[in-house]
Amino acid sequence: MPTSVAMTIAQKSAKFKGSNTSSACVASLVVAIILSLEHSAIASPYCFRGKAKYVQQHTEVAQMFQQNALVYTASVSPSHCSEVPMPALSPPSESAINHIGEGLARLAAGKAPTVFEGRWWSHQALNLAMHDSHFKAQLFRFIDVLPSITDDGQVVSLAREYFGDGEAALFGSHWGLRAMSATSLGARLSGKAIRSQIEHMGRNFIAGATVEEAAPRLSDLWRHGRAWSVDLLGEATISDREADRYRDRCLEALTFLAREASHWPPLPLLERDHLGPIPRVQLSIKISALSPHLDPIDPEGSYRSVLSRLGPILDLAIRLPASLIFDMEQAETKTLLVEIFIRLFAESSYKDYPYAGLALQAYHRETSEDIERLLAWTHRRGAPITIRLVKGAYWDSDRVRYRQRGWPVPLFEQKIETDVNYEMLTRLLLSQTSIIRPAFGTHNLRTLAYIEAVAESLSLPPETWEYQMIFGMAEPFQQAMTQLGRRLRLYTPVGELLPGMAYLVRRLLENTSNESFLRKEYVESQPLTALLAAPHLEGLKQPHLSHHSGTSDFRNEPPRDFSRADSRAMMQQALATVRSQLGRQWTLSSQGQGLTGPPIESRNPARPEEVVGIVDSASADDVEQAVHRAVEALESWRNAPTEQRVEILRTAASFMRSRRDELASWEILECGKPWREADADIAEAIDFLEFYAADWLRLSPSKRLGQEPGELNYRLYSPRGVTAVMAPWNFPLAIPAGMVSAALVTGNPVIFKPSERSPMMGYWLTEILREAGVPEGVVCCLPGGPDIGRSLVCHPDIATIAFTGSKDVGLGILKDAGTLMPGQRVVKRVLAEMGGKNAIIVDETADLDDAITGVVSSFTGYAGQKCSACSRAIVHAAIYDTFLDRLKESVLSLKVGNPEEPGTQVGPVIDRRAQLKIQEYVEIGKKEAGLLVERAVPEPGCYVGPTVFADVVPIHRIAQEEIFGPVLAVMKAQSFHQALDLANSTAYALTGGVYSRSPAYLELAQQRFDVGNLYLNRPITGALVGRQPFGGHRLSGVGAKAGGEEYLTQFVVARVISEQTLRRGFVPPE
Repeated sequence: MPTSVAMTIAQKSAKFKGSNTSSACVASLVVAIILSLEHSAIASPYCFRGKAKYVQQHTEVAQMFQQNALVYTASVSPSHCSEVPMPALSPPSESAINHIGEGLARLAAGKAPTVFEGRWWSHQALNLAMHDSHFKAQLFRFIDVLPSITDDGQVVSLAREYFGDGEAALFGSHWGLRAMSATSLGARLSGKAIRSQIEHMGRNFIAGATVEEAAPRLSDLWRHGRAWSVDLLGEATISDREADRYRDRCLEALTFLAREASHWPPLPLLERDHLGPIPRVQLSIKISALSPHLDPIDPEGSYRSVLSRLGPILDLAIRLPASLIFDMEQAETKTLLVEIFIRLFAESSYKDYPYAGLALQAYHRETSEDIERLLAWTHRRGAPITIRLVKGAYWDSDRVRYRQRGWPVPLFEQKIETDVNYEMLTRLLLSQTSIIRPAFGTHNLRTLAYIEAVAESLSLPPETWEYQMIFGMAEPFQQAMTQLGRRLRLYTPVGELLPGMAYLVRRLLENTSNESFLRKEYVESQPLTALLAAPHLEGLKQPHLSHHSGTSDFRNEPPRDFSRADSRAMMQQALATVRSQLGRQWTLSSQGQGLTGPPIESRNPARPEEVVGIVDSASADDVEQAVHRAVEALESWRNAPTEQRVEILRTAASFMRSRRDELASWEILECGKPWREADADIAEAIDFLEFYAADWLRLSPSKRLGQEPGELNYRLYSPRGVTAVMAPWNFPLAIPAGMVSAALVTGNPVIFKPSERSPMMGYWLTEILREAGVPEGVVCCLPGGPDIGRSLVCHPDIATIAFTGSKDVGLGILKDAGTLMPGQRVVKRVLAEMGGKNAIIVDETADLDDAITGVVSSFTGYAGQKCSACSRAIVHAAIYDTFLDRLKESVLSLKVGNPEEPGTQVGPVIDRRAQLKIQEYVEIGKKEAGLLVERAVPEPGCYVGPTVFADVVPIHRIAQEEIFGPVLAVMKAQSFHQALDLANSTAYALTGGVYSRSPAYLELAQQRFDVGNLYLNRPITGALVGRQPFGGHRLSGVGAKAGGEEYLTQFVVARVISEQTLRRGFVPPE
């Protein structure tokens, strides 16, 4: 350190001598850092000419940074002796906050936010949106879909669909579209006029379609004393090609903006802070846009994928220089993004880069911990970072997603909690300015005043922090902070309007939210005292979700949250445990009879030479003995108290929960399911046990019929008799658990034949049921091939047959079960869930990001080996080519490989037999249609690469026959009506889907799309027990839907008892 610098430091910090307070230490370190940076190479904003020189020039600065940090650490009180001291700062006084807030309000007076000006948005329409939630939802959905429509006539039709003729009159009149209230829109209504209004909205929030187009607006911001951070809007990244395109856009933007900014006039306020110079160019980056494989389940794979594209961007940012800020995204990726940030900027090439930053959301409960972790890491790293504190933009969607999955919501549930947390985090950040650049994203007067008050209490110079606001929003506060001489940076989106609509809708939602500060001030005109009032948690009522017993309050078992490190570690440990047991022979305990068939070897489809387990199989004699024992057990089991049978199912569910990861690991190895697919099967098995237990409590009591005096009529249920369950291999725990438990809880003994392709999962289900308390003879597991199934179907003492499998086998069972056998005393009931040739319709209004993601996951999930899988995509001609282009790239980007690896998306098919059959259909498809893409596959293993055929017509075999593999036939439709006709053109009726943003088309699909389970704007697989009871009709099956409230009635006979209660004139009380 130069002597003059040291002397200046000593002089500047002399006034703090003798002080033991942490604030004194902060001030000393701030002075040291500022002065050291002033005398280092970092003082020149254009000093970077390559990484090697960059590192060399900043070695002295880094050493000085670390030395001063050590002095700082040693100077604080013992209670703050962590790596980075966290002083417990008292909040500023309310009087100080109010005084500052009143001054800011005066500076902001006389101007309203553009969003509330009638010149671009009908004041009355906006007022409706803020007071009518239905109108608001329709308005924003209409805004969302509009850019994808190229036909002006369809724009008018969609306006009718969303707004009708009632509210539209008011809505239209203020857009110059009074004809919307007429019976016919006619010539007075123009789709161009509507589009023009929406595009005008977009231009208020989006600076331009390209950085070149946005450059004049960015220059104008600079000349008015406002810095910026450009956010490149775009489509969701669903392929490697799209990730590459985003990388290239970032590189082009940085290069162009740096060149443009070099000609702007100097503005010291915007070019220097308390730690030295700051670049003129800042780019906010969506990390998810840099990889289609950003997934918390696979942190290592995610990091490698992101780094391959982020590296060149960061190298360029170092050379220019420019600042890079990681935007925070959905809550599920929060921890992953923090870890990527820390790991990336700890690498030797980047550890000295001082212009990296990360946005953190105050609505997240863990943000305080994240900041403390980042502060400790920054302290060790020796170079500053930026922390942009925002309240958060994904609260609504994150909260819904977590509740849908049954996960604890990691966000504060009420805005006032977020406000309190934001203020606490503000104090934390401003107390650590020696090692960070704090940036505060807010449009809230109270928050602005609070930040100013905290900074004033710490005696921080104004350049120590900056404010960030959103381009096109809160202009009065932008004006106030600029006039106050504060550094202000505007978060400035740049991009085409179509991909930018999601951003625009979020901004509109923010402005019209009940909790929006801008709404409170500029629409509701709340008094200044209310706007500046402190947030208080006292008396705050927390939302409560009840969990009472009974079917109506059934809650699905939550899937594993693999964004949590402990969840990933438990699965890895379980896989290791199961691997140590591979190749063993397994014998069912306490079955009461031995099995005399040949052993069955279960093999790992990802490594066919690897034996997973060996189990004994059944012979024809074993079937006879098992049925005889079940008949003998019928009387005692049917007479067992309902509560006992229910408790056995719940105990079995509890056992599955406790062994969840181990069971999933067996399924990964035996059936080739990727992590999430295997975990979901265990969760569904638990759901079936819990749901049917609760539902039998509802159904089992006798029910009185009618209320007429003098008679008593009631209905009761009795078990049908011995039930044969024949289960598939593709859901080897869930489907048999559902069928077996439904029969057991209703009082029926069960003969269970698991698939010979997944005998280990059948073994574990049987063991769990026996351990839970099912008596000997009441459930018997008979592994074996088709001959065992036929023996059960034809046995005269079998009353009910529950089957899930192919159409051909199911139809054969129905035929055989209809033949009366000698000694048979009951007409057999057959429940058959069979195949599907399921279609997803994608119309011209669809969100293609969602549609392509949904189609790909629906046809490749578990390598297409689901009866619910998508095997046909029917796409409107207007978007057909675009759809095919993006679909191809998405399929090429899938991770195909060993399901033991957490990042694998597509694993093997079940065995060589299945592989050969699917490959035969691929060859058929190559002769019938155009091959769009066929993925290469790893060796060895029973893999089939995801394959897509285009220009398929209804007569093609690949359009009619179930393939049961990752093969998709894409068909073109000229209209939505034709798409429905194509969808209904097969013999199956199991699942179907529609991606559309047309209310009329969605309603038409509900009326005419003939399937058992119809999914709108979501993938068509993954039905949940209780929420989406599952099953089809026509040649897709017969029987009630699994997981529904009618399912158990198939295993019982209904008996009605009628008694006359009037005797010799005496009427008993009722």
